Amino acid sequence: MKIKLFTLIGLVAITASCIKNDVYFQYHAVNETGWNKDSLYKFDVSIDDTSALYNVYVNVRNSKEYPYQNLWLFLQKMNPDSSMVKDSIECYLADQRGKWLGSGMGSILEMPILYQQGVRFEHKGIYQFGIVQGMRDNVLVGISDIGIRVEKADK
Repeated sequence: MKIKLFTLIGLVAITASCIKNDVYFQYHAVNETGWNKDSLYKFDVSIDDTSALYNVYVNVRNSKEYPYQNLWLFLQKMNPDSSMVKDSIECYLADQRGKWLGSGMGSILEMPILYQQGVRFEHKGIYQFGIVQGMRDNVLVGISDIGIRVEKADK
């Protein structure tokens, strides 16, 4: 009984230490039939501390049926003052030999991709991130979820 209690306490402590810097972390499920080229997934991130530095991650959950090594994403960030910044990133989900880089159990793998490191948000308010898939497929199969995580960077 004591071993189970210590194990539970240890797991809670590890989990709490891993998420202490998270400001925002959310996924959106991609349509089961595939990610349509026109489907935009939006994430509203509230920023209160403009003096802090932040790391921004794009998180991808893919199945082993995903047909490619990489994934192109088009990102847009709407600032609280309504100005917009657009960007594109290439995410590698598998190595050159086809071995999946993400972690997970079962048929779904999770891959965090560092998008921005040590950035400062200039204004308090809601920053809206939008993500669209940038592959050549009109309907991209094998991606189950897309997410954004924003954390305060360690000083």
